[in-house]
Amino acid sequence: MAFYGQQILPAAKNMKQFDSILESSYNYGVFLDTHVAQLRSLYQMARGREKNMLLHADLVHGLKNDEFAAQYLCQEIKPFGIISTRAGVIATAKKKGILAIQRLFLLDTIALEKSYALVEKTQPDFIEVLPGVMPHMITEVNERTGIPILAGGLIRSVEEVELALAAGATAVTTSNKNLFDHYRL
Repeated sequence: MAFYGQQILPAAKNMKQFDSILESSYNYGVFLDTHVAQLRSLYQMARGREKNMLLHADLVHGLKNDEFAAQYLCQEIKPFGIISTRAGVIATAKKKGILAIQRLFLLDTIALEKSYALVEKTQPDFIEVLPGVMPHMITEVNERTGIPILAGGLIRSVEEVELALAAGATAVTTSNKNLFDHYRL
C-alpha cells in the first residue's frame, strides 16, 4: 500500500528541490526546512500546482515547536499533513483534521520503547521511522503499532528504497533527487 499512490514522498530542503517537486508528476511531497515567513507563499505555489505538501513542523525556522505553533499552522497555513517528534503537535494536528505523522528516531532500545509509548499516546495517522535503512525495525514498528510507516533518513539507493518498502513501509521520504526521478509517477 503506497502513500496515496506514491512509493516516494519527495522532500524539499531548499527552493531548487521544491521547484523540482512542482515540476514533477508527484502529487504529495514534504517541506523539510522552511522559514515561517515563506510558508504562505510556498503553500500558495504548491496549491496552484495541485501539490499536497506535508510540513515538518520541527524544522520551521522562526516558529516555536509547540501546540500554539501547531494551531497556527493548522488554521492559517493548512498543510496537507504535519510531521513532528512532539506529542502536542501531533495531537493538535489530529484535532484540527490535519494528517498527523509522528517522527521517531530509533537510536537504541530505550528510545524505541519510549517511541512505542509516545505512539500509544498520540495515535498518529502515520509514523515516520528514522533511519529508514533498517528494514527489520520497519517491520517491527509496523507489526507492533499497526500504524502505516514512512521510512526516512539515510536512504540513498533504489535497493534501500525497495528493502524499506518490502519491510512494510508505505512510502519512503527522501530529498535524494535521483530517487525522485527513478520513482516518478
